[in-house]
Amino acid sequence: MTNSNEKGYLLIEAMVAATLLIVGFLGVLGLVSQSLGLSRFVSDEFAANYLAMEGVEVVKNLIDANTIKNQPWNQGFSSEKCYEIDYNTSDIGSATEVRCPDASSNFISISGKTTPFKRTVHIVPVSADEIKVNSIVKWSGRGGGKFEINMEDHFFNWRP
Repeated sequence: MTNSNEKGYLLIEAMVAATLLIVGFLGVLGLVSQSLGLSRFVSDEFAANYLAMEGVEVVKNLIDANTIKNQPWNQGFSSEKCYEIDYNTSDIGSATEVRCPDASSNFISISGKTTPFKRTVHIVPVSADEIKVNSIVKWSGRGGGKFEINMEDHFFNWRP
């Protein structure tokens, strides 16, 4: 008769063990999912950083091209303007001029494969011997978050 009082314990133990396994498995899945999301964000941030650096480098190349052509070092940079600049831009006149960014501006790409990144290069002549360049990259991340990287550099007329 004592056997009849212990019926069902194996079933309860199996249910508890299965519940613990499922909870542990779901926890691991949650961590993996969050890790993949963060790696995507970090990857986007690296790409945006390199795009911003490239924007500054294009302006540097344009200044160097002016010097090679025996033109004034700041030829084409006489007033404050914003541009969408491709890497192969060889003359500031061939770049697409756009409105300078404000809090609500969204820019579209002019050609090529559509990406979530929008780069604008803001050029401000500070003086006759200095140009301030801001390369601003904006993008929308997963979940609709808005992100921005603003890289600034100053170029000077250091050549005699």
